[in-house]
Amino acid sequence: MPEPTAALPPDTAPPYALRPARPDDEPFLWAMLYEAAHAAEDGMASPDELQAIPELAHYVAGWGRRGDLGVIGIRGGEPLGAAWARTFPANDPAYGWVDEATPELAIGVAPAARGTGLGTALLVRLLDEARDRGIRAVSLSVRVDNPALRLYRRLGFVA
Repeated sequence: MPEPTAALPPDTAPPYALRPARPDDEPFLWAMLYEAAHAAEDGMASPDELQAIPELAHYVAGWGRRGDLGVIGIRGGEPLGAAWARTFPANDPAYGWVDEATPELAIGVAPAARGTGLGTALLVRLLDEARDRGIRAVSLSVRVDNPALRLYRRLGFVA
């Protein structure tokens, strides 16, 4: 797993609260998967359409199963972003599948909160929690034109 950078300095920390993702966050995770997958660009009208695409649905369906790890970013009581990771079996791999022991990361931030540092805060917290659980590596799949690629590289992810 990449070594995350140090926590954001207090004067640049975004005004967000971070908390663990819970099973009742599943609807919000669908919304964040919609953002993460750039589904609107692919012609999808809503997060509900993702549920019919098995390759995407398994990132969220049944959230809260054993081993799931996630963080929700909230401002003013409103969730605005999420980073989560889960493992997949060899017979149902995800896009960034490495092996059955390596969880794959998904992260989404609401358009209104992009560029505010929330994504960095979510990812750093998720990687810290993964490390605390003894997870040695985290994988992800990202489009080469995704601006978040810079964040992933900064935090130590490599192709």
